[in-house]
Amino acid sequence: MGKYDRPDRRPTVVTGASSGIGAATALTLAAAGYPVALGARRVDKLDDLAASIRESGGEVVVSSLDVTDPDSVKAFAAHVTAELGEVETIVSNAGAVAPGTIHEVDSDRFAREVDLTVTGAHRLVRAFVPAMVRRRRGDVVFVSSDVAVRARPFMSAYAAGKWGLEGMAHAMQMELEGTGVRASIVRPGPTWSEMGTDWDVAEAAHVLTQWERFGLARHPHFMKPQALADAIAFIVGAPRGVHVNLIEVNPEAPIS
Repeated sequence: MGKYDRPDRRPTVVTGASSGIGAATALTLAAAGYPVALGARRVDKLDDLAASIRESGGEVVVSSLDVTDPDSVKAFAAHVTAELGEVETIVSNAGAVAPGTIHEVDSDRFAREVDLTVTGAHRLVRAFVPAMVRRRRGDVVFVSSDVAVRARPFMSAYAAGKWGLEGMAHAMQMELEGTGVRASIVRPGPTWSEMGTDWDVAEAAHVLTQWERFGLARHPHFMKPQALADAIAFIVGAPRGVHVNLIEVNPEAPIS
């Protein structure tokens, strides 16, 4: 295989695949011909998604994954590689957010959220990227958030985690130069997903009010997860020799 060639079959890992951006991305990439490995803690939801992919003629494997557990990540990597072959693409999308005031949030909870966002992504990198570097090709896409550049109040661990994630990703982009492996960032703005649906209604209302107070919710429109799935598909579908470093996607304001 030539220096800039890549196989037609590109097995792809999608984490946090049980809902929202992860599920939409898995469906989109499977429809485009990528064999997909679905990873999440809620395996029952993955089974439903996998059934839909198979019905449409896609190739898919499901495996339990908790990116906060090193043993779970290692077992996941071994399983999906055995089932699908060498992984060519990773979409690191696992995340969670809970409301809270910084000085009132328990430090253990804060640490768990940052571990999920930053160290969890690093565990995936350690599991898959060394082999990509040896093969001189591969894509790693980190799903970030606009809180990485515009911190929002009352979701401090989430903001800190996404800032840290992008710091790691930008450093990786430099470290991977010349290896043939591309690290990219997708930075969503407000998007409809299951994140936040478990918040107390009064807390959620307070948080949204404060976002408006600081100019962080200028209009009510949210995107569907498909918008981000399309951005991710564009990044990993870019031809060799092209590196789409960062895409920021935001909902268009209502026409006045």
